[in-house]
Amino acid sequence: MTARLRRLLGVGAVLTFAWVGLGTGPAHAAPVEGTAAPALGVAALAAPTATGSTGGAVGLSDLGGSEEDGDTAAEDEGGDGPAGPAGPTGPSGSDGADSVNVNIDGLTDKPSTSVTLILLLTLISLLPAILLTCTSFTKVLVVLSLTRNALGLQQTPPNQVLAGLALFLSLFIMSPVLSDIYHDGVKPYLDGEATSAQAYEDGIEPLRAFMLENADDDEIELLSNVADRDLPQSREDTPTSTLIPAFILSELKDAFIIGFIIFIPFLIVDIVVSGALMALGMMMMPPVMVSLPFKLLLFVLVNGWGLIITALVGSYG
Repeated sequence: MTARLRRLLGVGAVLTFAWVGLGTGPAHAAPVEGTAAPALGVAALAAPTATGSTGGAVGLSDLGGSEEDGDTAAEDEGGDGPAGPAGPTGPSGSDGADSVNVNIDGLTDKPSTSVTLILLLTLISLLPAILLTCTSFTKVLVVLSLTRNALGLQQTPPNQVLAGLALFLSLFIMSPVLSDIYHDGVKPYLDGEATSAQAYEDGIEPLRAFMLENADDDEIELLSNVADRDLPQSREDTPTSTLIPAFILSELKDAFIIGFIIFIPFLIVDIVVSGALMALGMMMMPPVMVSLPFKLLLFVLVNGWGLIITALVGSYG
């Protein structure tokens, strides 16, 4: 009885020691794959209660194995942890076979399409003023209108017909000037060979030469005095702001002179018809109605439109 009590006390002491070791050891703090070993040791320690003192030896050996496994697991955790996943690698350099090269050399040498479009729209908006003030349109239109009045016709030809004829005659007269403007100013700018300021200076020179050739010195002097400016040393030094109104005044003066010459033969026809009607006593007959057919016949016989157009074109040298 005493021996059996001693065995039970010994088994209890071993179980207490094993329980304390399992609760405070490093294997309990961080269980890994080896944590199954202590469970086996505890199961084996329970066997001596039925088999005797031999079971105590087995339990101690199992306990020792469990402690060694816990120490091994702690040492494994104390080392370097598992390596993380590798990050993505960048694309490898191309050998040039499938590469794409973007070349922007010369991109700003020429004006862009948007800038060209803005300049074109601006030119179109200013075109009526340029046409009326810097070309031969005004002179041609005034001469054609005076010719219609000299014939005694009120609305024939219509104003639209006269304006169209004057427009195309102006294009015919100004075609050399327009060609020079394009080659000297517009084309170099579009090709990127000149800046906008340089293109303006080069392009306006042919137009200035045309206006200087057809502007009188009296008008240039008059406008310079009106503007309280010093007279230019030469005609080429005349400012554009003075040259344009001087050119318009000269064109109007020449148009009135040509109109006066056109009026003379038709005025003679009116005087002859009026005298004939007075001599015949036809006081109630309007002379204009009688003289109109004779004036139209005279104008057609002498090829009046051809003479007028020839005189207009010849007046610009």
